[in-house]
Amino acid sequence: MSSELLVEFGEDAATAQLGPLKLTTLEDQQWPADESTLSKSEMDVSQRFDANSPHLPWDHPYYDIARHQIIEVAGDDNFGRKVIVFNACRMPPHHQLDHHKLLMYLKGTLDQYVESDYTLIYFHHGLTNENKPSLSWLRDAYREFDRKYKKNIKALYIVHPTMFIKTLLILFKPIISFKFGRKINYVNYLSELEDVVKCEQLIIPARVKEYDNKLRASLKPSAQPLVSPLHSPPLPGQVFGVPLVMLRQRSPDGDAIPVVMRDTISFLSEQGLEIEGIFRRSANVTLVKQVQLRYNSGEKVDFRKMEDIHLAAVILKTFLRELPEPLLTYQLYNDIINFNAVSSDNQESLMKTLVESLPEENYATLRFLITFLAQVSANSEVNKMTNSNLAVVFGPNLLWGRDNAMSLSAIGPINNFTRTLLDQQHLVFT
Repeated sequence: MSSELLVEFGEDAATAQLGPLKLTTLEDQQWPADESTLSKSEMDVSQRFDANSPHLPWDHPYYDIARHQIIEVAGDDNFGRKVIVFNACRMPPHHQLDHHKLLMYLKGTLDQYVESDYTLIYFHHGLTNENKPSLSWLRDAYREFDRKYKKNIKALYIVHPTMFIKTLLILFKPIISFKFGRKINYVNYLSELEDVVKCEQLIIPARVKEYDNKLRASLKPSAQPLVSPLHSPPLPGQVFGVPLVMLRQRSPDGDAIPVVMRDTISFLSEQGLEIEGIFRRSANVTLVKQVQLRYNSGEKVDFRKMEDIHLAAVILKTFLRELPEPLLTYQLYNDIINFNAVSSDNQESLMKTLVESLPEENYATLRFLITFLAQVSANSEVNKMTNSNLAVVFGPNLLWGRDNAMSLSAIGPINNFTRTLLDQQHLVFT
């Protein structure tokens, strides 16, 4: 994985250099060709899109954009940052895509997360002469994203970069700030992404996986990139990635609340309620892994002895995200996705019924978490974490689909359910 440092030359130079390109499209340029394009796989997720899905109705203003699944949200990365994925191979030909609406759709997605640290992953393979946007559109798109979008993006990972994308970045150096340029990283193989995010939580298009396999096959054995094992053997006292029922069985007193939840929430209740942006910041990934290893080894962890208060917040989110099954369970997935279709008069009783149908361990843990988050929200004038903001942070960590990834059309309903749960927690848990 490599990082590009892009030097800022100033707006005047940028205007002078890119001005003549305003009406020029990439097809008119003699760009270096991308590596050979694979035939579209029948297993590509976009081919399995259900037009009758309740997530985004056909008459929704962005239905024609969302149906291609170009943009996805994939939970948190290894640093505790939200992950936004852009799939170039799912972009249809120019005449089938409104690029302005695509830009607005991307902005609408990022608007939910720009107040928090986040990561952007761009799968470049599949960008062809038929679906490449114009240079002027790319320039205007970069300028459209002002400081509020660029401030908290911690990294942009370009997967399977080609000579085209590298040439493009060189051309855009005059308008890309040095600070933003340092956030750009090239990722040559999917296995390198494991340092950033668990690939199993991403819906990686079949075309991209097949292309990655071809790249690997073309390498000499000595040059093969290291492949992380899919699943490491669990430690005897494993805590992360273990079902709640098993954690309860291991607990000396049969406590339904996992020790990680008790430790993090106890610490944050004492020292984190008045921290502005709590749950929005990331933490040092090395420290996160060290804390996880200590828990998995059966050691006691005292967050009071650690300097970074955000570390406990990241550990809490990581624990929830690494559960084998989401806290709200797969069984409730469809009910929660369709919750907003229920009349407001019936939502409270339905929510109470759904929550009470959870397994005992899930119910106890959810109640413990939501009661704490209500305390966080009660201090929102200081910490800026309202119920809506907390729902955006925790929604994707409380529920996801069986494929581990999170489609944008499902994000809204899940966050809405989480916000309503926070609003009504005093009624739901009585």
